[in-house]
Amino acid sequence: MDNQRVLLWAALGFLLLQVWTSWQQDYGPKPQVAVNQPGAVQSSVGIDQTENATTGVTPSNDLPTPVAGAQTAVAAGSVAEDSGPAGEQITVTTDTIKVTIGSKGGDINSVRLLQYPTSLETPDDPFVLMNNTEEDYFVAQSGLQSTAGEAPNHHALFSVDKTEFTLAEGEQEMRVPLSWKSADGVTVTKTYIFKRDRYLIDLEYEIQNASGASMSFNQYRQLRRKPVTDDETQSFIYTFIGGVVSTDLDPYEKIKFEDFDDVTNQSKTTGGWAAIIEHYFLGAWIPQQDEINTIYTKSLSSPQRYIIGLQSEATVVPDGGSGIMQSSFFVGPKIQERMAAVAPNLDLTVDYGFLSVIAKPIFWLLQKIHSIVGNWGWAIVGVTMCIKLIFYKLSEASYRSMARMRKLQPQLASLKERHGDDRAKMGQATMDLYKKEKVNPLGGCLPILVQIPVFISLYWVLLESVELRQAPWILWIKDLSLMDKFYVLPLIMGITMFIQQRLNPAPVDPIQAKVFMAMPFVFTVFFAFFPAGLVLYWVVNNTLSIAQQYYITRHVLAEK
Repeated sequence: MDNQRVLLWAALGFLLLQVWTSWQQDYGPKPQVAVNQPGAVQSSVGIDQTENATTGVTPSNDLPTPVAGAQTAVAAGSVAEDSGPAGEQITVTTDTIKVTIGSKGGDINSVRLLQYPTSLETPDDPFVLMNNTEEDYFVAQSGLQSTAGEAPNHHALFSVDKTEFTLAEGEQEMRVPLSWKSADGVTVTKTYIFKRDRYLIDLEYEIQNASGASMSFNQYRQLRRKPVTDDETQSFIYTFIGGVVSTDLDPYEKIKFEDFDDVTNQSKTTGGWAAIIEHYFLGAWIPQQDEINTIYTKSLSSPQRYIIGLQSEATVVPDGGSGIMQSSFFVGPKIQERMAAVAPNLDLTVDYGFLSVIAKPIFWLLQKIHSIVGNWGWAIVGVTMCIKLIFYKLSEASYRSMARMRKLQPQLASLKERHGDDRAKMGQATMDLYKKEKVNPLGGCLPILVQIPVFISLYWVLLESVELRQAPWILWIKDLSLMDKFYVLPLIMGITMFIQQRLNPAPVDPIQAKVFMAMPFVFTVFFAFFPAGLVLYWVVNNTLSIAQQYYITRHVLAEK
C-alpha cells in the first residue's frame, strides 16, 4: 500500500485488457465458415448479377418459405427458378446517394455515399457501402410470394421505361417504378421512392389482381453479404460487422455471421427491423411498425453468403381488386438523429454497450461544443475540459492524498530500512504511520477509479461516431479516426504520463518502481495504434491533470 498509483495503473491496465478481450470475442475477425459445414444451407450458386449471367441458373433456397393465406394453399407458383437474362441496371442519383437497381428482381445492387469519400486522398471517390461484385458483395433484395400462383420475387425480371434517374435541382421526391405481369393476369408495380437529403429509400408494391380468383401475398426483404475479410478490419480497433435485429422483445440484438444458420434466430415481431452493420455504416430493412413480420437468417455456401431478412404475414387481394405493401430501406452513415427519426431503436446501432447511459450525454456535449467551435478536434478538447471540471473536486481529493503520501516518503523509506524483509512488521508499521499522520493510502485511487466509467464511455463515443471519420484537427492530423502516422500525439501522451509519475510518490519497493517507470513506454506503444481522436483526449486529460496536480502538490508540501 506504499504506492496507490501502482494500484491505479494496474486497474487501468486491467480495464484495457478487458476491453481488448471483448473486442477479440465480440468484434474481432472470425474464421470463415467452411463451405460444406454441417447445418449450412447449401446453394448451388450465388445470385449476384455476375453469377447469374454466367451460370444461367438461380437457386431457390435463398428465399423464405411462402406464407399461407386465408385460402387453401395451392401447389405451384412463385418464380423461384429463372434462367433468363440478367436484366438491365438502373442508376438513381440523389444529393446523398447513387444507387444501382437491377431490373432482375429489383435488387439494390450498389450504393455509393456521395457525401462520404473513400479516403481523404480521393475526395471525389464516394464510399461504396453496397456492391454486387464478388470481392465486395453486399446487396438488398426484396420480393413478393404467394402460395396460390406466381409472384415476383427477387429472381423475377421486371420491365422499366428508362435506366437513368436523377433528382433534379428543386425536386424533393423521385419515384423509380419497375413493372411485372404474370400469365394469370397479376400485375405488380414495384416502386422505389427517393427523397432529398435522405438515406431512407421507401419501397412500395402495388398489386392488381385480375387472375380470376383471390390471391394471398406476403412480402419479404433481406440483406445478403459476403464474409468479413481482413481488409475490412482495423489493427487494434475492432468493431462489430454482422447482423442486428430489433424486436418487440429485444430492442437491439447482434447476430454473428457464423450464427446465421441457427434456426433459433427466427422470431416474430410487430414492427422492428433487420440490419447488417459495419463500423460507421449500415443497411437496414424497416417494415411498417404495425406490421407483423418473421425475422430470419440463412447461411449459404459456394460462394459463402449470409442472409438476414423479414417476412410479412399474408395479405389477401381479391379478384379484380388491388393491394399496397410498403417498406423502407435505410442505407448510409450511422448518424444517430437521422436513425432515431426513421425507426425506434435504430440509433442503437451506434453501440456504446452497457455504458450508453453515460456515453449518450457525452456525445450530446461533444455535438454542442462542435456546433460552436466547428472542429471535432477542438470539440474533443472542450469535452475533456468539461469532464475535468465536473470531477475537479474528486481529482483534488486524490491529488491531495498523493501529495501527503509524498511527504511521508522519507519516513516510509526509514521503515523499510528498519524492518528489512519482514513484511508483517513493515505492514503494521506502515499502517501505524498512516493512522498517526491521518493519511488514507487509498485516497489517491478511489476518486480516480470513480471516473474510469466516464473515460471508457468517452472512448466508445470517439470510436463509434461517424462524425469523426475523416474529421481534421490541426496541422498533420487530417483524420481523427485514424492513428497519428507521425506518432506525435502518442509520444506527447507518453511524456505527460512520465511527468505525472514524477509528481506522484515513488514506490519504496525497487521492483515496483521499475514497473512504474515502464508504464509510460508501454502505454505509448499501445496508444500509437489508436485513432488520433482518442489519443488527443488522453493528452489533454493528462496535461490538465499535471497542472492541477502540480498546483495541489506544491500547496500541500508547503503546509506545515
